[in-house]
Amino acid sequence: MEIIVKPVLSEKMTEMNDKLNKVAFVVSQDANKITVKKAVEEMYNVKVTDVNIVRYQGKAKARYTKAGMISGRTASYKKAIVTLAQGDSIDFYSNI
Repeated sequence: MEIIVKPVLSEKMTEMNDKLNKVAFVVSQDANKITVKKAVEEMYNVKVTDVNIVRYQGKAKARYTKAGMISGRTASYKKAIVTLAQGDSIDFYSNI
């Protein structure tokens, strides 16, 4: 089972990484703080001091087209904000 789905790379998370040494990941729906901590430590060889988890509910979206109104829903997901130990860091841009 894959715990970490993908990292969150946004302006807000880049600033949190620079100032507070925090990184965020989209994680599987059944992940908890303990499994996220273990997965991040194994995958990136860093020391994790804290994990916060946020659940996002999918939003209803609608748009008008020639064929009429199309309605749907965005996906629900779970995000983990991980605080790294002092001196540790994860560089997501090194593989580019």
